[in-house]
Amino acid sequence: MASNSSESNEENHHSIQLSVRSKIDHKPIHPEGTKRIEFKDVSTRQRRSSRRSRSMSQSSADSFSSGGSYSDSSSDDESSPRDKPQKNSKGFSDFCVKNISQASFGRREIEIAEQEMPGLMLLRKRAEADKPLKGAKIIGCTHITAQAAVLIETLSALGANVRWCACNIFSTQNEVAAALAEAGYSIFSWRGETEDDFWWCIEKCIIADGWQPNMILDDGGDATHVMLKKCPETFKLIKGIVEESVTGVHRLYQLSKSGKLSVPAMNVNDSVTKVKFDNLYSCRESILDALKRTTDVMFGGKQVVVCGYGEVGKGCCAALKGLGAIVYVSEIDPICALQGCMDGFKVVKLEDVVRIVDVVITCTGNKNVVCRQHLDRLKNGCIVCNMGHSNTEIDVASLRTPDLTWEKVRSQVDHVIWPDGKRILLLAQGRLVNLSCSSVPSFVVSITATTQALALIELFNAPKGRYKQDVYLLPKKLDEYVANLHLPAFDAHLTELSDDQAKYLGLNKAGPFKPNYYRY
Repeated sequence: MASNSSESNEENHHSIQLSVRSKIDHKPIHPEGTKRIEFKDVSTRQRRSSRRSRSMSQSSADSFSSGGSYSDSSSDDESSPRDKPQKNSKGFSDFCVKNISQASFGRREIEIAEQEMPGLMLLRKRAEADKPLKGAKIIGCTHITAQAAVLIETLSALGANVRWCACNIFSTQNEVAAALAEAGYSIFSWRGETEDDFWWCIEKCIIADGWQPNMILDDGGDATHVMLKKCPETFKLIKGIVEESVTGVHRLYQLSKSGKLSVPAMNVNDSVTKVKFDNLYSCRESILDALKRTTDVMFGGKQVVVCGYGEVGKGCCAALKGLGAIVYVSEIDPICALQGCMDGFKVVKLEDVVRIVDVVITCTGNKNVVCRQHLDRLKNGCIVCNMGHSNTEIDVASLRTPDLTWEKVRSQVDHVIWPDGKRILLLAQGRLVNLSCSSVPSFVVSITATTQALALIELFNAPKGRYKQDVYLLPKKLDEYVANLHLPAFDAHLTELSDDQAKYLGLNKAGPFKPNYYRY
């Protein structure tokens, strides 16, 4: 212990950093702007600088600006990527990213993600020779992260051509987008897009010379919406849509009900391997990651209200309870509310606890769940964030009024200050906080991405007439196949039914093992 202390003191003596904050915009100064006093011991300085500290501006720049990536996704260049000519090392220019020079950083992150996505990599290995997506031209509109890059490259390996954009203006890892562009993919995305940029990027994926898309992989329904609205004739030529979010699935069912859905669609969000794993297990870890990165808050004894007790809400509540938080739940559904009660949470109306809670988290998929009347009554220092896909759950527009002051604390963290001095911390401007402020576990994304890939293969190769102009769930057999692809990572071994047992249960020994109506 003494030697460690001595080493620490020696390092402090040889490397002193003075981190300065801007008094104008309250942004942390980037490493280039950090004043540093150096001494001659170079090896000690290198050891010291390699360590990340939450309080230092490097940590702020890296962790908060790149959605959990560790290369600096931010840039001093504030010009729009749309205004700059872009070309990769091979002369390819059909893309628009923040900074193509970050490609090597992005490639390393993709390689890390591949190691933690065994199911998707196994699918790639098994199906690559058969090229089940040969001839598929896929428009992708998802979060552009290292995990999404593994999916994109898997679809390409299986024979597909793709054009890709982001479904969220804050979730893109710029270095990953650069790596994909360097590899020759048509990527149109960067972190911090404007609303106009967002729709422009989607249109660039839909409309291009010599490009006739026939499949859509959507997360939120925006690509589907734009194509249906602006390119209705092209939309009719689509062979299938795969949608993975609550919001997007809701839009598809609305289109189907109104008779405007002219192509078959696959609801991946409600497949067992998505909703029971991504929504629950992923959010159980990523909500804490996002809150810790942005606020450094300690949850023991804190009072938290989680709006919505679906799978996302369940994951959030379980994580917060595990750290000692006092958790309340608000719900409209009596079944979900009863589940919350049985899990030990107090089910309340938001307005009844809004004055006392320290953290408000929305995950309902609805609009205006937290309104200005709630925000006005929050206590000083309350943290407000959203875990739902869309930015409609918190009425952020109601906070952009002359009587309130916005103060940028760091990337994705804003103080909203009332005239009496009360302030709340709003994270990611009400957008999806885990992918805007941190990242999600690669293993769980592997499960979802494998489900998406299999759904695309199923729709693309389905014989004419198998799927009508409606919304379908992934066949149970494929759900089970996704799970099977991931079991080897745990060295898990399934028990096999005997012929007599299979006959008794009325099952095929190879599955599926549960009827479609079974609730896992």
